[in-house]
Amino acid sequence: MTDQAVGPAGVRLAQDAAAEGRFLGRTRELKELRADIERAGLDTLSGRKAPRARVLLIAGRPGSGRSALAGELVRQVAHRYPDGVLRARLSEPDGTPVPVERAARELLGTLEEPAPAGAPEGDLTEALRTALADRRAVLLLDDAADAEQVDALLPDNPDCLAVAVSSGPLTGIADVRPCTLGGLDTKSAVELLSRFTGSVRITVDPRAAERLAEQCQGQPAALVLAGGWLAARPQSAVADLAKQLQTDPVQGTVVSHVLRLVHASLPASAARMLRLLSLAPAGLVDPHTAAALAGCSVEAARATLDDFVAHGLLHTVSSPQPQPQPQPQYAVPCCLHPLLADLARAQERPAELQLARARMLERTVRLLQSCRAITETDSPQAREKLLGTPRALRFTGPRAAADWLRLRRPALLAAARLAVADGELDTLARRLMSQLVRAMVAHFGTQAAASDLYDLHGLVLDVAERRRLPRERAAALLNLGDLDARTGRTAGALLRYRAALDAGREANDPYATGRAMESVGGAHLELGDYDRAADWFGRALAERLARGDRADAARLYGRIGAAHTYAGRYGQALRNWRAAVAGHRKNGDVAAQARALSELARVQEYAGRLEESLRTCREAVEWARRAEDTRLEAALHLRLADSFEHFGDPASAALHRGVAERMLAEEAPEDDSEPEQADNACEIRSTPAED
Repeated sequence: MTDQAVGPAGVRLAQDAAAEGRFLGRTRELKELRADIERAGLDTLSGRKAPRARVLLIAGRPGSGRSALAGELVRQVAHRYPDGVLRARLSEPDGTPVPVERAARELLGTLEEPAPAGAPEGDLTEALRTALADRRAVLLLDDAADAEQVDALLPDNPDCLAVAVSSGPLTGIADVRPCTLGGLDTKSAVELLSRFTGSVRITVDPRAAERLAEQCQGQPAALVLAGGWLAARPQSAVADLAKQLQTDPVQGTVVSHVLRLVHASLPASAARMLRLLSLAPAGLVDPHTAAALAGCSVEAARATLDDFVAHGLLHTVSSPQPQPQPQPQYAVPCCLHPLLADLARAQERPAELQLARARMLERTVRLLQSCRAITETDSPQAREKLLGTPRALRFTGPRAAADWLRLRRPALLAAARLAVADGELDTLARRLMSQLVRAMVAHFGTQAAASDLYDLHGLVLDVAERRRLPRERAAALLNLGDLDARTGRTAGALLRYRAALDAGREANDPYATGRAMESVGGAHLELGDYDRAADWFGRALAERLARGDRADAARLYGRIGAAHTYAGRYGQALRNWRAAVAGHRKNGDVAAQARALSELARVQEYAGRLEESLRTCREAVEWARRAEDTRLEAALHLRLADSFEHFGDPASAALHRGVAERMLAEEAPEDDSEPEQADNACEIRSTPAED
């Protein structure tokens, strides 16, 4: 049985695992929730089998321990669901609802089910329901903003269980009774305090402890903050804190009241860092992020963050990797995030907040540059640049860089979204997205990272349209079109390519224009419109010839030949394939020449010119041997075998077939991993504009 956490802030906290077996109170609520799982629903009472998963709702204010209760419930019933626990957070730390398509995509990724890049919400939720149709699993949907979010993710499988956490009732989901939380009972609240203060101070003055628990209204978040304040002051009595809370005027919730007291008691530098942590993307912080926000060293930031954890102000995020992570990661509790943001706005000037955000993005860009550069050890320039990077920003090796990128992925994607939404730091946002795309392609490959790349290219397009940058707009549209085409949305890709062509012409960029023309032709070819495909390939060819780009011109002759072949115009196809062969020969590209000769032989065979096809195929075999392309050579031997069978020469056919089988058997299995950089990735960047 697995326990998996997903979502922009749906991280697995170290405290979650450590708290198992140490959960306090909520005995009545847990009993009612477990009983509710077995309760007959309205469908069962009417004689029908429940069509969907049972939904349990835990409702309460932030800081009431609603997520902890949900986690404890799931832990107690998880043994009934052998296909595991899937966790997703449906709201950002600032309260912004997470799009359903993003949550569904993350859940599908956790289940290792395909989720095509750029697929619409309906397709993703349907794929999720299909994936869960034959599973017995638990979905823990934390911090749901509304019923629509939860309803879209519910599996149509009564053997699954969904546990939703929300601030209020989820009106619209049938047969759901909310379990509404208040405060902890006095005994449990005092025990929670004692975990921070130790038993001695509680035993010395139990009445003061009970009074403090009452002042905190039994809210776990307030009790944790109060316990952390006492833990940092071993000489203070529990009564001292109770008295201070009683004398201070109450403003807002009890959690905000205690947080203001804790914040005021911190040293100035630590208090400022705590306030600025509200700027951390997705509420996820590491020492580099904290150091950049506060303008201090990484070592000092890590020490301060560890102090915050000890005092209940942060949670530690456990790494999914078995080996220790080079830099720990922390999460700002969601109930504290808006309160820290209010403190930051009240005590920091807007310019200082913007400067802190810019420092954080700049540090992230440099880390991503280092993360990508560690994979380019064969390049002397990359090695020299890496050695010039400060030691604190370097990774020990590609594995450590990939682990960091995987762990920080939710925060990095959130940083890109926040930077684009800010609108005032577009230059930094563009640099961040460029480096993030490169790092993901270098470590994960284009196919594995396709969903994230689609989102990033969409953000690049937003910035390019806002800043009126036609070259970047063309690049983003081309990349989005490629991902659309790869996932079968050819009609949508065609619209992207045409828009990219207009942007390329506006920017007077011949590369973008030619690339867009070829892509338009490729889309028409995929749609079966061979005449238009050949026409657009011809336009792209004319542009390449005008630029003197002989390699691309030779390749485009082949694409025109392919379009004519599909249309059955073998005469025109032969002329273009011969031009492609001649072009590759002039360029000295032996492998491309062999492949072009192979296609030329195929068209000659279609045209009924079997003897010419046989001669061309033999020539292609020789060039494939020179190019050391074993698979192509073997395929050509198989084609020769077929040709000899047409000529009634079974002995020669058997000879060539035997050679092909021997070559394929001797060849080592190919590495199926995707190349680090896609050949057609279009990266067009204009001169950075002043922000």
